[in-house]
Amino acid sequence: MASDKELADFLAGVERRAFKQAVYAVRDDDSALDIVQDAMIKLAEKYGDRPAAELPLLFQRILQNATHDFFRRQKVRNTWVTLFSSLNHGDDDEFDPLETFEAEQGSTGAESSEQRLEREQVLMVIDEEIQKLPARQREAFLMRYWEDMDVAETAAAMGCSEGSVKTHCSRATHSLAHALKAKGITL
Repeated sequence: MASDKELADFLAGVERRAFKQAVYAVRDDDSALDIVQDAMIKLAEKYGDRPAAELPLLFQRILQNATHDFFRRQKVRNTWVTLFSSLNHGDDDEFDPLETFEAEQGSTGAESSEQRLEREQVLMVIDEEIQKLPARQREAFLMRYWEDMDVAETAAAMGCSEGSVKTHCSRATHSLAHALKAKGITL
């Protein structure tokens, strides 16, 4: 049984990695924050009485399910928005007050258009190359290097041996390095 302190320490330790994983999946900071918060609350409410050793895998599964639920809701919302937007035939432009605020120095909003375009292009190429990986390699790569899970945790989550995880990760990193180098991207 995990104590309240063990649960709190686990959640504090996993918070940043979970947020990065969710941002990578949904590409929106606010939505990712909601997903992570919902996953943490669900873990605490429903599985807080489980042993501390089980928490990482339980949380990972809850986070994945919360992300899938987000995409399901988005699909339904987009369907309704599309239906309602087809009813509006007006050509009036809407004013967005957020476009008038100046960005803080050092934020992504303050970078030049050239810098932003370059960064977005590099990220898009990296994302495309990750998406091209075979499913098991991509899954192992993201769990190991994006979610910062160790080999044993990744193997348990993927339902395979630790050797398979190492092989998948090695092949994924070599494929990504080769593909990015061929496109002139060195990190």
